[in-house]
Formats: sequence, C-alpha cells, structure tokens
Amino acid sequence: MATYKEIQQYVKSKYGCCIKTCWIAHMKELSGIKVKISHRRYDKNVRTNPCPENKKEYIKEAFIHFEMVEN
Repeated sequence: MATYKEIQQYVKSKYGCCIKTCWIAHMKELSGIKVKISHRRYDKNVRTNPCPENKKEYIKEAFIHFEMVEN
C-alpha cells in the first residue's frame, strides 16, 4: 500500500496540485480502505475537511495507480 506522501507526490507530478492528507483519508474511507483515526481529529464521526469534489478523481486515480483499489 502506498504512503500518503507517495500519493501526494504522484498527484502533484501528474496534475500539478497539492492534496491534503485528510482528503486522502476521506477518499480511503469512501473507497472501503481501512484507515486509522487521527489523534488530532476532534470528533471521529465528523470530518472538518472532507475531500473537495474536484480532487476526488485525482486521488482515486492514484489509488488505482498504486493498486490500492480496482479500476
């Protein structure tokens, strides 16, 4: 499984934009990939920084590239 840093670097090199680790975690949850709850999270049931719609496709494509999900 790719690290958050590897996913960030892949998206930046391919699309030229920076993504937040909280967006990656949100997309992992949406994709059915198990994630750990951050110790900095205020409420485990509420996302304060959900992944923006325009970045979801970039992150999902990175998951496919790293074979974390099927196409």
